[in-house]
Amino acid sequence: MLGYLTLIFVCQLAGELVVGTLAMPVPGPVVGMVLLFLYLALRRTVPEGLGQAAGGLQRAMSLLFVPAGAGMMLHFHLLAEAALPLGLGLLVSTIATIAVTGLLMSWLGRGARDDG
Repeated sequence: MLGYLTLIFVCQLAGELVVGTLAMPVPGPVVGMVLLFLYLALRRTVPEGLGQAAGGLQRAMSLLFVPAGAGMMLHFHLLAEAALPLGLGLLVSTIATIAVTGLLMSWLGRGARDDG
């Protein structure tokens, strides 16, 4: 399991290096996650140890939000000043997500009905 945990962190490190080298406008861990996904897609299976290592990280994920929450409380006055644009952005993005998900499910479901 330690080897798979190392694999996860090596993918994150590789993502950070790619983003830093190419000056990409995306977070390094996102690129690392894509690299891990490509590895798993090529392998066509998720090893049991990797699933256990990832599950352990997921169980501790709530602890990772504590610093972000503390930072939000520290700068709450900035959030209050930008409440209207933040609220509108949240509303528009939520509606767009629901619409795109519905259209995609409708499109994908149409193919399933044709097969059966």
